[in-house]
Amino acid sequence: MSGGYLKGRIRREDIISAAAVVYGEAGYHGASLREIAKRVGISHAGLLYHFPTKEALLAAVLERRDAEDAEREQLGVPPGLEVLRRFLALAEHNVRHPGIVEVYSRLAAEAVAPGHPAHEYFDRHYRQARERVRDSFRVLAETGELRAGVDPAEAALTFIALMDGLQVQWLTAPAQVDPVGTLRCCLQNLLTVPLFP
Repeated sequence: MSGGYLKGRIRREDIISAAAVVYGEAGYHGASLREIAKRVGISHAGLLYHFPTKEALLAAVLERRDAEDAEREQLGVPPGLEVLRRFLALAEHNVRHPGIVEVYSRLAAEAVAPGHPAHEYFDRHYRQARERVRDSFRVLAETGELRAGVDPAEAALTFIALMDGLQVQWLTAPAQVDPVGTLRCCLQNLLTVPLFP
């Protein structure tokens, strides 16, 4: 790997990190590429060399978040209890990293508008999360580990909504909201077996 290539990769990562901070402070629409460049210590033209559009930079911030989450969730895990445990582990990670949670929550709220550049990303993200949890609940229903009468699709929708809603409440009042404990309680109430051995 050449020194120039490595330097470019490091600069690119610095830009993505700065963008995540600025998006957390001002939201996507309130953020400017000039402000992000200033925080990295480069010119506006220098930033455009790495990310020619504001949308390209947003995509890179979201891709980084996905890559980090996929690493924690280890997406190759088959549906079942372990997937639910991984979602709890993700919630625990998020509590230790409020900055990225704030960025994510702000962008998710902005992206409800169909014209927002992150709209498709969040549509896909939520759909995949619901499907992963739904498939896990279906497997648990087949083995008798899900309470009778619980609809896997409805339970998955409720769980993902609860997870994101708790994050917003926790950001607002961290001393009063325990996202991990609440999610654990929710899951345990749906199961006929202990969530953790």
